[in-house]
Amino acid sequence: MIGMVAWAIIRYPFQRRTAKIAVTRSMGGVGDKVLLILAVAGQFLIPMFYVISGFPAVADYAFRPVQAYLGVAAILMALVMFRLTHKQLGNNWSITLEIRQGHRFVTDGVYRYMRHPMYTSFFLLAAGQALLIQNWVAGPVGLVSIAALVLGRISREEKLMIDAFGDEYRAYMRRAKRIVPWLI
Repeated sequence: MIGMVAWAIIRYPFQRRTAKIAVTRSMGGVGDKVLLILAVAGQFLIPMFYVISGFPAVADYAFRPVQAYLGVAAILMALVMFRLTHKQLGNNWSITLEIRQGHRFVTDGVYRYMRHPMYTSFFLLAAGQALLIQNWVAGPVGLVSIAALVLGRISREEKLMIDAFGDEYRAYMRRAKRIVPWLI
């Protein structure tokens, strides 16, 4: 739960600031909103419901200290990555698929190695959650919901960037991986 609170604290000032900047192009829509709702449900609501209620207790399994340490490490890495991506994007950040007025193409910092490091942070947070919540349902549900979000929007996001930045973005696609540096 501390990781989720930190997540919200990191995001809040960026969300507040970018809300004032005009959107020039959007590929959001109903489908994107549904994916975001599913991600929030899997990443936050279902695990919180489990922590509060203990349901479904039938899917619980025994605590393993090593698993907990790995979970905390994954969440800490996720928060660092999440903060870096927001800081590097600055006013270019958006919760949905949007290009804002004055949008610039970011390829430095963690964006030098990955085109979508924020999604990497989502996966790290979900992995940490899966390791820390000793329940076969509430633990991994975040990984499933984040995978659905990323699979449902990454191609549209890249199309939006190609439309906005053309050959510059295509060249970037050739040199930077999508989510995992040097691999994917």
